[in-house]
Amino acid sequence: MLTQLMKRIAAFVLLALVQTANAQETAAHNYYPKEGYVPDAETAIRIAVAVWEPIYGKEIILTEKPYKACAKGGIWIITGSLPVGSMGGVALAEISKKDGQVLRVSHGK
Repeated sequence: MLTQLMKRIAAFVLLALVQTANAQETAAHNYYPKEGYVPDAETAIRIAVAVWEPIYGKEIILTEKPYKACAKGGIWIITGSLPVGSMGGVALAEISKKDGQVLRVSHGK
């Protein structure tokens, strides 16, 4: 009985060591770009459009070209443009420059 208990403890310790080693190896191989995962306006716009199209429709988002992006405090703010002579609002997205997280999505009226 004591031997069986010792075998279970040894197996548990071995499993914990393997999981710890795997977690450390995964973290060690994660590439993190110096400029973040969204380093430029072009990348930010592509992400915003990919998020907007399923929500508002590809046809509507296409009418809001050109898209504009500016970075403020590590966050990209991306907006569409109103066609000349139009009234209403445009799509807006805020995306983290560091990790690409979509922080906000909206559309004016």
